[in-house]
Amino acid sequence: QVQLVESGGGLVQPGGSLRLSCKASGSLFSINDMDWYRQAPGKQRELVAAISRGGSTNYADSVKGRFTISRNNAENTVYLQMNSLKPEDTAVYYCNAAIISDTPLRSLNYYWGQGTQVTVSS
Repeated sequence: QVQLVESGGGLVQPGGSLRLSCKASGSLFSINDMDWYRQAPGKQRELVAAISRGGSTNYADSVKGRFTISRNNAENTVYLQMNSLKPEDTAVYYCNAAIISDTPLRSLNYYWGQGTQVTVSS
């Protein structure tokens, strides 16, 4: 069984910063891409940032220059450093990872975390 557990959300004033973490655990053989998505009320879930196992990154235009995605492969953890936060960044943030399980089939599946609320408000 594979689990992704996020942490680090909360309430912050505009212009403030937050750091989200997402740790994978369970029967892990290899973790490929790790991504952060977000979903605001009444809107579709959107990709915020992605990072490959080798460290290549890409970002949504709306967060470029403000958010930084990073990962620690030894700790099976991905981070999202969010700076200069705006009210429009308010959403539930979800971690997603492409994981090959440590099972005989070594199958590749995509897993989601439970989500963490980020609220940017004065």
